Amino acid sequence: MTSAAWELLIGALLILMALSTTLLRSLPVSAAILYMGIGFAIGPSALGWLDLGIARDAALVEAISEVTILISLFAVGLRLQVRSKLAQWKVPVLLASVAMVITTALMTLAGMAFHFSAATALLIAAILAPTDPVLASDVQVRHEKDDDELRFGLTAEGGLNDGTAFPLVVLALGLAGAHELGPAGIRWLTLDVVWAICGALAVGWTCGAAFTRLALYLQTAKHQALGMESFLALGLISLTYGVSLRAGVYGFLAVFVAGLSMRHVEKVVESEARQDIREGAPPEAAKAQAHKADEMTREVLGFAKELEKFVELAAMLVIGCLLRPSMFTSRNLLYAGLLLAVARPVSVLVTTIASRWSGSQRRLAAWFGIRGVGSVYYLAYALNHGAAAAETDDIASVVLVTVALSVVLHGATATPLMSKYMAARRGRGAAAKP
Repeated sequence: MTSAAWELLIGALLILMALSTTLLRSLPVSAAILYMGIGFAIGPSALGWLDLGIARDAALVEAISEVTILISLFAVGLRLQVRSKLAQWKVPVLLASVAMVITTALMTLAGMAFHFSAATALLIAAILAPTDPVLASDVQVRHEKDDDELRFGLTAEGGLNDGTAFPLVVLALGLAGAHELGPAGIRWLTLDVVWAICGALAVGWTCGAAFTRLALYLQTAKHQALGMESFLALGLISLTYGVSLRAGVYGFLAVFVAGLSMRHVEKVVESEARQDIREGAPPEAAKAQAHKADEMTREVLGFAKELEKFVELAAMLVIGCLLRPSMFTSRNLLYAGLLLAVARPVSVLVTTIASRWSGSQRRLAAWFGIRGVGSVYYLAYALNHGAAAAETDDIASVVLVTVALSVVLHGATATPLMSKYMAARRGRGAAAKP
């Protein structure tokens, strides 16, 4: 392709991205499906304008998917309320831990039934374990005051399990001889599970809170107009991720928690302002600080959401380019079907059996286990960190087919199913009013 042709293509894609919400509103097609289809069309299997291969370009794929996930996780964290009822956090924590382990165990057995080695079967299952925060916009909370338990649960699950899946991936790499597990797995348990997860929570919360407090202090106490508040998002994401890498903890989880922490500081500042007014402080000054906190968080979230759409476009184009018609074998399709229609529903229904979720909420959560960019990142990460070279094509084809099938099925059903669910919820609310 000539440079002029690339400019035309990029311009058309950006315009399409801007108009996709309006154009696709009444169609059972998500933007991710459209982007993936375009990626396939311009890839080596069709027009050949962009030639990507997962084995050859694993480093590039890892970098693109990594940036996509970081931006999406931060935006997800900003959408959620830390001060939500603790019971509301119970289900997503269980989904991101117990349900994910059950899913991984079931799919490891399925992989072994398809004649993969135990280590390879575990690796594929672990790569496909996390649900996706990037592609789940139709089932996520719509704003910070959205208190629907299903939306909150699926959003928080997607934010948490991109970090909590890491121990399973490195365990599989360790069983394949590509990662040090230590005697009886002690090193893996202490460093890759306990330290990496707990450390990520601490790093993310500290970075988010300190960064936000400093920005508010400069704006209020020192009367410094920071300007370009939107780019604070990039600074906080980069800072948190860098500290996490240096500390040897999971950066994905830390960045998600940093977003949560930033939102939490905003609410704490609002609470402090109300308390100061009750204690006799000038209401103008107290309200000004609370307004600054709210304004900054809104601007950062708005910028992060716009960035999220852009990186979603890039990531889905890459995924489409990586797909090959030869990957869609009966084995790969059956494996994908078992994950999406059996393992995910079973793990969710078992995990939520004692929760206060209704039957419809549990069934929808069982279906909406969207696999996407997170799984592609873990695939590229595994290939770059010593996954069995002889099985690269098999591992990649299973993962990419599962992701493609999930994008199509979940993208086509998200809007109608969630619209029906929300309509039923509004109906119950109206019926409950006297």
